[in-house]
Amino acid sequence: MHKSSNQSQRNEDKEIRDLLGSSKERKLSLSKRQISVLLCVGAALIIWGLWPSTEPRDVEYQTEEAKIGSLVVTISATGNLKPTNQIEVGSELSGIMDSVLVDENESVTRNQPLARLDTARLVDAVEQSKAVLAEREANVEQIRATVSESKLHLYRLRQLYDVTKGKSPSKTEIDAAVANFRRAQANEKTALSAVQQAQANLRSDQTNLTKATLISPINGVVLKRSVEPGQTVAASFQAPVLFTIAEDLKKMELHVDVDEADVGQVLAGQDAAFTVDAWPEREYQAKIKRISFAAEVKDNVVTYPAVLDVENTDLTLRPGMTGTALITTLKLDQQLLVPNAAFRVDLSPHIEKEEPKGVFGFLFPRPKQPSPKVRTQQKTGVSQLWILRNGQPIEVSVEIIATNQKYSAIRTSEINPETRVIVELVSER
Repeated sequence: MHKSSNQSQRNEDKEIRDLLGSSKERKLSLSKRQISVLLCVGAALIIWGLWPSTEPRDVEYQTEEAKIGSLVVTISATGNLKPTNQIEVGSELSGIMDSVLVDENESVTRNQPLARLDTARLVDAVEQSKAVLAEREANVEQIRATVSESKLHLYRLRQLYDVTKGKSPSKTEIDAAVANFRRAQANEKTALSAVQQAQANLRSDQTNLTKATLISPINGVVLKRSVEPGQTVAASFQAPVLFTIAEDLKKMELHVDVDEADVGQVLAGQDAAFTVDAWPEREYQAKIKRISFAAEVKDNVVTYPAVLDVENTDLTLRPGMTGTALITTLKLDQQLLVPNAAFRVDLSPHIEKEEPKGVFGFLFPRPKQPSPKVRTQQKTGVSQLWILRNGQPIEVSVEIIATNQKYSAIRTSEINPETRVIVELVSER
């Protein structure tokens, strides 16, 4: 009875284990199927993420219209205003300044007295020279009397010689008379030379007396006065400058330095405009008078001096003012113009190759393209730019005729007025 009960118990335990074993197998089989499904889904997601996308990007461009207009090419140069003719008046004589007759900024005329030196010493010199001249002129008269006397004496001796047929006077007496006559003639010439010398000294002293009064050599304006009454003027080695006079300030010159890179474009007769700090809102007109062949080198910078004629009818410009000039070297009318910024745009890296999106693009991004170099001045010749046609950027080749700081005049059949020219890539998404 007891064995039968144990056997029955073992059978029940076996059935329970069998039941539990089949349940685990079913659970295990279910887990494998789920894992397989998940792996398939994951693989699909990875393949989809790794697949490059060719979806077009959202790009915005900044554009400007090409237009017909005038192109003015200018170069800049800086210099100073000067009178057309500036004279420095000095004194050749030394002495004490007796009076000064004009002041700065006064208008003067040609031969107008400016100042006078003390003339007492100079008047004395003139009087002394007159006395010497009178003395030497009197000496000439005495010598001329001697010449007449010796000539008459020689004449009588020869007559007597002819009458006496050579008996009297002797030949020695006649020869002595001839010598005396010739000596008298020589003394006359010496006396006349002394008179000429005395006359020259008198003229020199009179000229010095005249020079004691300083006069204006031109019509103009006194820019500077460097002397006062009572001041001693010393002119031992060189004439001291006492007055600076500018001729007709209604016509002036602007002296500028043109850079060697621009000098080939500057020619006589070209128009220019300039401003000065005293009147920043006003623009003055000028014209190139000449451009020098001689160079000036300062701090290893080579420049060429140029002179511009300036009208100053209202006398607002003054000598020494600094002027900044824009010289017009070229002017073209009715030209097709595009902004210079259009030539700095390079869309080739953005148009030729699309950057993959998704996980692949995230893991392996395309190297960033270097930005194109910005040119501060566009050069003439063949170049490329981008236009916007039907919403799409198109690269075209153009011939640049001329350029200034902002626009370039071009020649091409691809661009018409009002064509949208790309000047900047605004954004890219």
